[in-house]
Amino acid sequence: MAKDKFDYFDAMMNQGKFALQEAQMLTMILNDFDPNTLPQQVEAMHEIENAADKQNHEIFTHIATEFLTPIDREDIAETAQRLDDIVDYVEDVAQQLYMYDIQEVYPPAIDMAKIIERSTAALVKALDEFRNFKKSKTLSSMIIEVNNLEEEADQIYSQSVRNLYKNYVESPVFIMGWGNVFLRMERCVDSCENVTDMMATIALKNS
Repeated sequence: MAKDKFDYFDAMMNQGKFALQEAQMLTMILNDFDPNTLPQQVEAMHEIENAADKQNHEIFTHIATEFLTPIDREDIAETAQRLDDIVDYVEDVAQQLYMYDIQEVYPPAIDMAKIIERSTAALVKALDEFRNFKKSKTLSSMIIEVNNLEEEADQIYSQSVRNLYKNYVESPVFIMGWGNVFLRMERCVDSCENVTDMMATIALKNS
């Protein structure tokens, strides 16, 4: 690829890396939770989200101005938007912790954060291989890995929310706050699967 040619695959992988950075930060926030430092951590995560937005805007700018793209421009646009969703959703988790003035970590949230981190890491690997989708022998297994993590997250989500309502009935504020946080955490993993679903569709269309 010429040096002056925009690399859509690199750009999409960069979007995935921004999501991974946020996921790593979320794990750190919950592992060493301190309500006093949370506002600064939320702001740091927002800076990552801003950088991801700029990358997304760059992709859409090139789609609009370039005559030829490596795959259908509609597919690039949809994949880029789904990647942007992950970044937004992970940031939203941190925002919920702040908005609900969370003072104490609900332990299963750490497990869920680790799943989000593993999902985004697996997605980055798949995105790195995505440019070779026409002849890749490993992309399919990478996509399956993300799908398996989504199923694992579903189990943690359902068990954790049930436990929340079963064992914290005397703490309605705790239930409300963490219920909303977990809903956002599940969306993070679902959005990773949404990207790999799009990648599988693109590979099928161009096979």
